[in-house]
Amino acid sequence: MESYQSLVTSQREFFRTNQTKNVAFRLNALEKLRSAVKLYEQEFITALKDDLNKSEFEAYSTEIGIILEELRLTINKLPSWAKPVKVKTPITHIGSASYIYSEPYGTALIISPWNYPFQLAAAPLIGAIAAGNCAVIKPSELTPRTSQVFAKMIRELFPEKYITVVEGGVETSQALLQEKFDKIFFTGSVSVGKAVMEAAAKHLTPVTLELGGKSPCIVHEDANLKLAAKRIAWGKFTNAGQTCIAPDYLYVHQRIKEPFLCLLKEAIQEMYAGRSLTRIVSERHFSRLTSFLNQGDILTGGNASREELSIEPTVLTGITWEDPIMEEEIFGPILPVMEYTELDEVIDGIHKHPNPLALYLFSENAGTQKKLLSSISFGGGCINDTVYHVASPYLPFGGVGTSGIGAYHGKSSFDIFSHKKSVLKQTTLFDIPFRYPHVKNALKRIKLFLK
Repeated sequence: MESYQSLVTSQREFFRTNQTKNVAFRLNALEKLRSAVKLYEQEFITALKDDLNKSEFEAYSTEIGIILEELRLTINKLPSWAKPVKVKTPITHIGSASYIYSEPYGTALIISPWNYPFQLAAAPLIGAIAAGNCAVIKPSELTPRTSQVFAKMIRELFPEKYITVVEGGVETSQALLQEKFDKIFFTGSVSVGKAVMEAAAKHLTPVTLELGGKSPCIVHEDANLKLAAKRIAWGKFTNAGQTCIAPDYLYVHQRIKEPFLCLLKEAIQEMYAGRSLTRIVSERHFSRLTSFLNQGDILTGGNASREELSIEPTVLTGITWEDPIMEEEIFGPILPVMEYTELDEVIDGIHKHPNPLALYLFSENAGTQKKLLSSISFGGGCINDTVYHVASPYLPFGGVGTSGIGAYHGKSSFDIFSHKKSVLKQTTLFDIPFRYPHVKNALKRIKLFLK
């Protein structure tokens, strides 16, 4: 197994020069990255087409555009984010002032996945740079063209001792995890997330884990059915359903199930019929997904091509929690539908399974919305929409429980790569005597303040 000790050592030595802590240095790095993303836009679009057959629309809207917006916000706000924050000081500390300093961890390891191979490598990198860290990025080997373009871009922008990309397979990730990093940021499956956390524990390295899970989408009886159908079809079948926050399954109220499913079928036809479909990433994933097609009843879709690694947007009805498709995250363009009559059935069903990364509810009723939001723990989500919350740099994105640890985007990306260092600046003009044990009536006076 290859060793990356010299790489990590060189980054650690560069970090200790304190250059990365300079806000002007960070802003310059972010500006260089923004210019490069614009320059490499067409290369990334071509690479995403080669790797996943992504359309230019999907490549820009779900990968490149999101990163440019993230960069714009971070560059504008970084000078204020990086300033020490003055906080209140209690009366017991009279004469002193209290501050919270955001300082970088040091050298960060970012392991990114294949489903959004540019966005999910670049977004955490923005946070690492903004906070003042050095970084090693390990992109996915399942999307080699995009990883190559990303590595080429980073190589042209930054010295290896500051930021670098290490390409390779599983063994490369394992070798990198043997090294002592100061922060690890991982996006991927729950099973690999556990392995990452286990490796980090050996060095007590702080981790951020962006994982997944079965994200429910609930269509209540009072929902705007036509809009719900359109937004669910878009959220589920974008990127061929290979999105960690895609609606994994539908819970539809029995009373409106039939009319809603008709509208859902129409929405899928309107958006995806006759269009080039995003490719399933590998034969292994294709085989796993097609094994689900014989469960329940096919409402629409169901056709698949092993040669092209494509599966039509598919909706399955007649599904229950006992079906194999409900055992794990689907991560593909297959949407199982279950029905309910009472909201408590939905809550109970979700509670019997791990915390989802996302939850979506379509309902016009404020009471229904409040009940769902207060009854179920999930990473984040939308009311009357799907997936759209992830595109806001003002909303922290992350999971809870088995769906992840920590959140990022916008200022949260800066925070997740920063240690918050608390500092008390004390006066020397006077001293408070009763803090010392030898002073007369010290305990009595302390009790006046600390009670």
